[in-house]
Amino acid sequence: MPMQMRKCSMFEEVSTLTLGGGGLGQVWGETTREEAVATVHMAVEKGINHFDLAPMYGKGEAETVIGISFKGMDLSPMKFTTKCMLGNLPANEVYDFLNRSLTRSLVTMGLEKVDLFLLHSQLVEDNFLVSSRHKNANRFMTPLNLFFDTVIPAFERLRVEGKIGGWGFGLGQQEALEKAIVHEISPSAVQCVVNPLNSAGGMAFALGDLNPRSVLEVCRSKPVPVLAIRALQAGALASSMDRKLSRDDPDRKDFDRALGFREIAREFGQSPARLAYRYALSVSGISSVILGVKNRDELTEALEALSDKPLETNEIELLEQAC
Repeated sequence: MPMQMRKCSMFEEVSTLTLGGGGLGQVWGETTREEAVATVHMAVEKGINHFDLAPMYGKGEAETVIGISFKGMDLSPMKFTTKCMLGNLPANEVYDFLNRSLTRSLVTMGLEKVDLFLLHSQLVEDNFLVSSRHKNANRFMTPLNLFFDTVIPAFERLRVEGKIGGWGFGLGQQEALEKAIVHEISPSAVQCVVNPLNSAGGMAFALGDLNPRSVLEVCRSKPVPVLAIRALQAGALASSMDRKLSRDDPDRKDFDRALGFREIAREFGQSPARLAYRYALSVSGISSVILGVKNRDELTEALEALSDKPLETNEIELLEQAC
């Protein structure tokens, strides 16, 4: 089935599926660089025009794969996103840190600019960071006061300099995310968890009770373009986990919690992964669903979901209740 395109103020039009860098960087199980490059080429052939990367995906491996895959190709139809794990730095160091990270990413991918630059650290309210007992909190959490006063101006400076087309963010404390979405200077896009489990799994271990559906609703009301992440919730909505996890791991617990979902997938005559993609594609207000696939077989399964009829409201509710 031809790739569907959706209107998106950030990109004008974006393919309904985005190839993410988690699989390419072997975050979600092993692959080879050759297979990762072949997966990128297949994505292009099938009409995917957006690629979502980050330096943290395989310690630069995902961005390296992109650089190899697109070398010598016409990049004009393509859109690229990358990120920066900023943490909680002194204000006078923020722009230089963002600029250095972005410059490394551009060189690695062979690009002159990215269309979207995202804060990869998790947004939290100021008092949340102060009270956090996690030893690495300052490395992966960014407080709202720093974000509003310093990070946004730094993003805007990079945009004026022609290095990025826009900026945004992803995970964080729910209250902080909602305040950032409705801030007077709106983000260009937000990455939001969209899956029947309504879970970010292990990524939200320090964030308390995160309700992604509430965050999505705030984005819709603004409105702010939404890029859906965690459609398979780190493999919890697949037929089986592709990596070993302890029984008390949040992603493993989500896998166990999704037993009813897998039973419904069997009744639907579909693989759990295909049904999970179908769910994300059926949720309103989504510009594109970001895939974490690591090979062509997994990409094929996601592409097959495009030929499925969107789920009805009662079917969406059934899947959510099953989880």
